[in-house]
Amino acid sequence: MQRISGYFISLLIINFNLSVRAQDSIKVHLNIRAGFDIYGPAVYLINQNNLNFEAFIAFERSSRKTFILEGGYQNFKYFQYNYNWVSNGVFFRGGIDFNMIKPFEAAGKYYAGIGLRYGLSIYNSAVPSFQHDNYWGTGIGSIPSSTHVAHFFEVDPGIKTDILKNLSIGWNLRLRFLVYSGTGKDFKPVSIPGYGNGVKSFSPGINYYIIINIPYKSVYVKPEVEKVHEKETESVKQQ
Repeated sequence: MQRISGYFISLLIINFNLSVRAQDSIKVHLNIRAGFDIYGPAVYLINQNNLNFEAFIAFERSSRKTFILEGGYQNFKYFQYNYNWVSNGVFFRGGIDFNMIKPFEAAGKYYAGIGLRYGLSIYNSAVPSFQHDNYWGTGIGSIPSSTHVAHFFEVDPGIKTDILKNLSIGWNLRLRFLVYSGTGKDFKPVSIPGYGNGVKSFSPGINYYIIINIPYKSVYVKPEVEKVHEKETESVKQQ
């Protein structure tokens, strides 16, 4: 009799806990997000040798995972005492973001996590003029424009938060690792669109975004089940 009583008491406790968690569940909107980077245009106001536009579109697969596609354009000029460098081109990145905040706490409004990206840059580069001094004098020349394709990977920690209905702001820190510059080891590019300094195998960067959110689906999330509740369920099954 005591065993049966304990069984029913345990069931009542479990059902009570489940009902409380069900009542605590909240409605969360999954969004299609479109964002525009404001950091690149702000830099151009200070340095008109570096024009960079960048935007993204993202699809929230769940409260934890978001698939994302990014693209942009860069026109870059660099002047040194003995040479000039110019490049321009487009770049694309694709990958996934992982939200480290628990879904119930994020409530579909907050993101703090890390993203993984593969990047592709298609660009033209040229050296309009250069000079080289040696024992016999000064040599002057130029390198005509040519097209290159670069590949790189990124690890992107970042945060996003809603500020108004269907409007968010956020930033991403970009930790970029070069796979191939597209020019070979003897002629490394000063800058690769979407990547940065092509002379180095690691190039950090940052983006600040204004984001428009378009809800396409609603889901209900609730606090994660604590381990003590799992133990209660297992004990009831054993009885």
